[in-house]
Amino acid sequence: MSDVYDLHIDTDVTVQLSDCRQEDARAVFEVLDHYYRLEDMEPPSPAGTGPATTVWMATFDTSGGQREEPRPPRLTGKVGALLTGGYHAVGEVERVLAAGFDIESLQAVSGDQETEARLLLASR
Repeated sequence: MSDVYDLHIDTDVTVQLSDCRQEDARAVFEVLDHYYRLEDMEPPSPAGTGPATTVWMATFDTSGGQREEPRPPRLTGKVGALLTGGYHAVGEVERVLAAGFDIESLQAVSGDQETEARLLLASR
């Protein structure tokens, strides 16, 4: 493997948000987007075009971005978050979320090269 591949193997983190209102999901993604580079986002369905969206998903590259420290928004309720990616990258995203929200760690599942963290986010 090349050194470049080794350096970037665990920079992407997929963030899935659930059990929350759309504006809360958007607020959490905006915090992460100010700190990291948004790679991909699956937009929710427009109202009235099918079943209500219950999960919002975005992928962030933890190796780049503006790294601004945004002011954490108020959430209307608790937000379930599932983070999936390399160990270091998931730890970085957890650190950024912990700086802006109260977080409760619900579960962590470790694999060979990736980890998965389940969190519950709330306003401070």
